[in-house]
Amino acid sequence: MKVPISWLKDYVDITLPVEELAERLTLAGLEVAAIERIGVAGAQLPWDRDRIFVGQVLEVKPHPNADRLTLAVVDYGRDQPYTVVTGAPNLKVGDRGQKVAFALEGAVLYDGHQPGRVPMTLKGRALRGIYNDAMVLSEKELGLSDDHEGVLILPDDAPVGVPLADYLGDVILDLDLTPNLARCFSVIGVAREVAALTGEALRYPPGEMLAEGAPVAGQVHIAIEDPSLCARYSATLIRDVHIGPSPAWMQQRLLRAGMRPINNIVDITNYVMLEWGQPLHAFDYDKLIARADGSRPTIIVRRARPGEEIKTLDGVMRQLSPDDLLITDSAGPIAIAGVMGGAETEVGETTRNILLESANFNFISIRRTSAAQRLPSEAAARFGRGVHPALTVPAAQRASELMRTLAGGTIAQGVADAYPAPPPPVVIDLRPAEVKRILGMKIEAEEIVRILRSLEFGCQVGGREENSPIRVTVPEHRLDVEGPHDLIEEIARIYGYDRISLTLLADELPPQRTNWALVTEERTRDLLVRAGLQEIITYALTTPEREALLRAEDVGCPPLAARPYIRIAN
Repeated sequence: MKVPISWLKDYVDITLPVEELAERLTLAGLEVAAIERIGVAGAQLPWDRDRIFVGQVLEVKPHPNADRLTLAVVDYGRDQPYTVVTGAPNLKVGDRGQKVAFALEGAVLYDGHQPGRVPMTLKGRALRGIYNDAMVLSEKELGLSDDHEGVLILPDDAPVGVPLADYLGDVILDLDLTPNLARCFSVIGVAREVAALTGEALRYPPGEMLAEGAPVAGQVHIAIEDPSLCARYSATLIRDVHIGPSPAWMQQRLLRAGMRPINNIVDITNYVMLEWGQPLHAFDYDKLIARADGSRPTIIVRRARPGEEIKTLDGVMRQLSPDDLLITDSAGPIAIAGVMGGAETEVGETTRNILLESANFNFISIRRTSAAQRLPSEAAARFGRGVHPALTVPAAQRASELMRTLAGGTIAQGVADAYPAPPPPVVIDLRPAEVKRILGMKIEAEEIVRILRSLEFGCQVGGREENSPIRVTVPEHRLDVEGPHDLIEEIARIYGYDRISLTLLADELPPQRTNWALVTEERTRDLLVRAGLQEIITYALTTPEREALLRAEDVGCPPLAARPYIRIAN
């Protein structure tokens, strides 16, 4: 998973150098496989702090000698604005106010007219009779992407005159997460770890949504047929949205996290998934209404029926089996649960009303369907590792509010929520003496409580004695913690494996006795090798037909069909 430091800083202050932070994370179990730098020192193409700035277009004038070129007057925070020649199609005569990336002569950039990444140094030259020794820059010239169609337009709040490296530069941590680290498949999940390791406070994004529409209860109904496969299904309704590009800051974060921007609604679902770790899906609500004969749609979560099929968002018609979990309405499938949505209810340019799904599915079911359909997805990757059902409502509210602010929608009051059997909280009694026994060193009870609370575990101390238990309540996002051994592992990795003292065995070694059976086996093996033979190790699993080649039926061996071979089911 790719985590931009600029995004991570929204939730926790980064006080350590990036290299030290990466080492701390790796030692705590979150392996940082690579560190990618964009524009800053150490990047493949650092942006010169004295030559590349945030600028603002004051005016765009026609070029006196060329129809396809214009003159852009740019303020870059110095005494006098600069006039540059540009052919960018997204800067037109009469434009003003756009924030842009601006470079002076001598800046090292990528050549926008060469294929690939070819560095070049900006030099002054005449363009159709007007001398030009500065540029407004495209994403390709900065190395952000291969887009050279127009100049990079920065957000309206970009500070004019600031070196671009300070505003747009970034460092990206590429985390190689093992399957047991499902809690870290989100930026907030990584921020929790950073906060615990550095002692900084964790900040959550705002979770409230301003709901001013009609109550959602009368506009959608939810039915879960198999709660063992769908623990919870939550939905919100956002009306009168306007489909368009998402803001530049959101597109930038998605790209740096490895996802492609599509439109504001889809980008918001992906953004919140990366932020919280809870996959979301947006349906075109009006298409659901059309399938429901004009009445309120009913969302049904059920297994696929024999012969059912669905055309997914990638344009492929997929045959379904009863092992596949579906999201359907009264007319049939509209999504493969937890994997990919259906094309029939896809959000498009004409969409005005959104039904936002935030659900929780059985991780084994999602793994099986994703593998059987050969359909990997970011959602399936998270569901397949385990997501707690408590996340559905906070993620739905966060995405709904973003759709209100970034797409102009009106949110219906309330959340449609089917939650048949909420799991009870996990409570574990942990004794400091057991921590000492397992780790081989004493960690004071106060330090144990501090570490666990930094990871958002609730702790209730029973007494002052060494063996007094600490009653620990496991936070909902920690599906991997089941007993004291899991808590001790958390204590050890946050305390620091490198701080665990080295100790020797406090006892005599047992007497050594010769294992004559093993010695004889080794000597026999050596003799056979010296005689010119080669040792092979065969597969433990084979077939009766292969086994039959080693046995002769005419020397008393039972026939093949009569041998009591043990067969595996799969």
